[in-house]
Amino acid sequence: MYILAFDTTAAACSILLQQDDKVLSRFHETMDFGQAEVLIPKIAEMLSQNNLKFTDLGLLLVCVGPGSFTGVRASIAAARTFPLACPKLALGGVSAFEAYVLGLEESERAEINAVIIETKRDDFYIQFFDKDLQKITPPQALAYADILPLLRGKKVSLTGDGVERFLSRPSGLSLHVIQMPESLDIELLAKAGIKQYQDKRLDYPKPLYLRAPDVSAPKK
Repeated sequence: MYILAFDTTAAACSILLQQDDKVLSRFHETMDFGQAEVLIPKIAEMLSQNNLKFTDLGLLLVCVGPGSFTGVRASIAAARTFPLACPKLALGGVSAFEAYVLGLEESERAEINAVIIETKRDDFYIQFFDKDLQKITPPQALAYADILPLLRGKKVSLTGDGVERFLSRPSGLSLHVIQMPESLDIELLAKAGIKQYQDKRLDYPKPLYLRAPDVSAPKK
C-alpha cells in the first residue's frame, strides 16, 4: 500500500511517501510562512518521480496540531480534498503528541513521558503518556510553573521541540531521558498513523486547537 503523510503545523513543511515500510521520497523544508503553497506541488512532484498518481494512494495521514492556526488549517484542508479524487483512500489525523512520543524507545520510557511542544509564547503545549504510551492527560497549553508540580517526585522522560526551552532553567525534576528534536520527524507521524490504521481506529482529521488564534481588530 502506498502511504502519504504530511505536516505543515509548525515552522516547516514535511512530506513522506512510502510503500508499506519502504520510504520512497521524503521532503522537509523549514519555513515560517508559505507551507500551503509548497505542499500540493511538492506532493505532485514526489508522486511523479515515483511514477504514481493520486489514485494509487491507499492511506493519507496528516498532522492535526497543535501548531500555528494557519498551518493546522492548511494541512487539514488539503488532506480533506484528497478523498474527493480518491474515494477509496483511507484518511487519518494524527496529533503531534502521538507522533513525538513514538520517538522514545521502550528502554527510554519512564513513569511519565511528557511531550512538550513549542508555542513561541511563554507557555507550552504538553501531554503526558505512561510507559505503554497510553495517554495520561489531555493535550493542554500550560505555563512552566503549572507543569512542574505535575512532574515533581516522578521519573520523567521528555521529548518534543519545546524541551530545550523548557529545560533552559533549573527544574529539579528526576529525568530519565531527554530528547530535544528541532522538529517533528515525519516518519514518526507516519508510524503513529499506520498503527491507528492497523488497529482500525483512524481518526478523521479535525484541528487540535489548544487556544484561540491571535487576532486583532483592523486599524481604522
